[in-house]
Amino acid sequence: MSTYDVIVIGGSYAGIGAAMQLGRARKRVLVIDAGKRRNRFAGHSHGFLGQDGVAPDVIAAKGKAEVLAYPTVQWREALVTNAKSEGGGFVVHVGEEPIAAKRIILATGVTDELPAIPGLRDHWGTHVFQCPYCHGYELNRGKLGVLATSPNSLHHAAMVTEWSHPGGVTFFLDECFDLDAEQATELASRGVHVERQKVIGASVEGSDLVLRLRDGRDAVIAGLFLLPKTHVNAALADQLGCALENGPTGTYFKTDPTKETTVPGVFACGDGALPFGAVALAVADGVMAGSATHRSLIFRR
Repeated sequence: MSTYDVIVIGGSYAGIGAAMQLGRARKRVLVIDAGKRRNRFAGHSHGFLGQDGVAPDVIAAKGKAEVLAYPTVQWREALVTNAKSEGGGFVVHVGEEPIAAKRIILATGVTDELPAIPGLRDHWGTHVFQCPYCHGYELNRGKLGVLATSPNSLHHAAMVTEWSHPGGVTFFLDECFDLDAEQATELASRGVHVERQKVIGASVEGSDLVLRLRDGRDAVIAGLFLLPKTHVNAALADQLGCALENGPTGTYFKTDPTKETTVPGVFACGDGALPFGAVALAVADGVMAGSATHRSLIFRR
């Protein structure tokens, strides 16, 4: 079977960042990417130095080309179906094909689970967002909404007021939970309007997002923010024996400060190993994982 120093599972920003470090160290690296980059729904990426406002697929394609300029780095467009420890190293399967490596880096990202509101997913990344730092500025201080998905959404609602005009944020409880008196007072002090009616649909009219409420009213806003539930690739975690830990929106790979998981020789980086997602953070996390993986190849026997 083919053998590499490192297999990087996931070829988005974190995976590319990790592969770059290893390629520059002249290690034999295989990046296996299934083509499910998390921010593929967004038209533009923001907050990444030198790439502000550039389309996410353009940033990813440029990074891929740069890393493949290193002759020891190879790339496969495929899905890893199985991974396991074997013979002091690891073996992953792409279909029926086994591929061996001394180390593995999990840069698989996460899957976002959105509330089951008709039409909501259709506008994910264009009118419905997670991160106000990534998309809030472009909404030009318009009327904004925050959809409750857990009690953590209270913090989200308070933050989003920074990107709207005074009194321009509506917090849609969506029957997720009830506010206590202290929470209600805190939101009121920030000028947040609370909407208790259930949201039953979402559509776009012109440049606005229209949320249909159960009582027949429409709420017209420039954009909606929510905290989706997130899921890592639990199948790979189980196969390799990597422990997971709970974060604010879901589970993540448990790693030490060098990005090594609870399984020696398996590292994790990017959104699947961070409680906060951003392109710049994913790249930096990948750089850390790639560098630490290289050091493990040098200093461990």
